[in-house]
Amino acid sequence: MDDIINEIYNEVKNRCMMPTNAYGIGAWDHHIELVYKIAIRNCSEYGADYEIVALAALLHDIASVTNKNFTEQHHIKGAEIAERLLRKYNLDNEKIEHIKKCILNHRGSVVMEKTSPEEICIADSDAMAHFFSVPSLLRMVYVEKGMPIDDGADFVLKKLERSYNKLSERGRQIIKPQHDAARLLLKK
Repeated sequence: MDDIINEIYNEVKNRCMMPTNAYGIGAWDHHIELVYKIAIRNCSEYGADYEIVALAALLHDIASVTNKNFTEQHHIKGAEIAERLLRKYNLDNEKIEHIKKCILNHRGSVVMEKTSPEEICIADSDAMAHFFSVPSLLRMVYVEKGMPIDDGADFVLKKLERSYNKLSERGRQIIKPQHDAARLLLKK
């Protein structure tokens, strides 16, 4: 299974490096790889299956980096792309369906019931990643969006609060120090 994880790791990273990826390599460096690292570090704490968590974490945003037009529905398109990729490795159907469900349910803005430890781990890891990539969020608001300083700080703080609020209780406990530090730094 480690071979499959390594191949998917390289597949997603390569898609992030493609010139067609509107989000650039930063999508890999500051989000996808970060979600992957957080998820595999925390999967035992959630009682989650390592293989499902590793693959779902790597694939959770594959649609967005594949085609910017998929961004709004990236959880749905991502599950479809993941299924096509994973079928090449002859994974059993149950495992593929579980990975797809993790991808479908990872978004904070689309609230769906999470019924497995793997789904909770992936959704929490996606939200937690924002607390470890505050510089990329600040770059987004100041460079890409051209916001004034106070507006940008407020935007990032609200995004982090939304991320914190979507976490499970366990996720909130894990990320509380980073949450508190971000609030302290970004509040006026």
